[in-house]
Amino acid sequence: MSAIDEATLWDRLANARRIPLNPTWLGEIFSPSLSDELRFAVAERLGMLAETGWPIIRTLIQQHGIQPELIHAAGLCHQPEAKDWLLTQLNQSNDPDAFLLNALSCWGAELTQSDFQHILQLPSQAQRLAGLNLLSFKSHQLQANELLQLCESTLQDWRDPVVIACIRLLQRRDDIAISTRLSILVQEGSDAVAEAALRGLGCMATTHSKMALKSLSVELTNQERREQAVRQLQQQY
Repeated sequence: MSAIDEATLWDRLANARRIPLNPTWLGEIFSPSLSDELRFAVAERLGMLAETGWPIIRTLIQQHGIQPELIHAAGLCHQPEAKDWLLTQLNQSNDPDAFLLNALSCWGAELTQSDFQHILQLPSQAQRLAGLNLLSFKSHQLQANELLQLCESTLQDWRDPVVIACIRLLQRRDDIAISTRLSILVQEGSDAVAEAALRGLGCMATTHSKMALKSLSVELTNQERREQAVRQLQQQY
């Protein structure tokens, strides 16, 4: 499709509030020949149309195969049949990509612990971050030790963004085991991880997390981290 034709389509999408988009029309203009950005925009609009968008998304998948933008649209539409289709894709893949994991995010509670054990050990940063986002919808169903066990591979990840994302998930809980694990990260993690773990302990604001901060404020040999622990402790009172 020419640049002029794409410009016309962008204008039409931009005027969607004034002139509502017809899902059939969106299905007709979708094409692999469109630019990546425009394909995602069209698919996203279909996803936002919910129950009227899903039949078109399903047809496009049949016509063009499983494309990242159509996976994204399937997640956006929040339809039970779309959820079942996404879960089928997950169960059939040994290496699900981040698009699929992100599309499933709001249905994370329906995944099993076995699913998460596999997902959180996938190699890429994007996969692990998407897996942690999924886990945030499941974590309330888990005991602290179960959650920690699932998270251990991400807590040992060499990439700070993965570890920090896991810390932010764990800090929502007030369990002693979690505050103890965060204390270890303060001592053994990188500077960025230690700072995030200290903030996590501060956010927990439990008796045990306060005790952990008090111990760290005295025992840490790294002066900067010790001062950060003191600041977090002061904010508790």
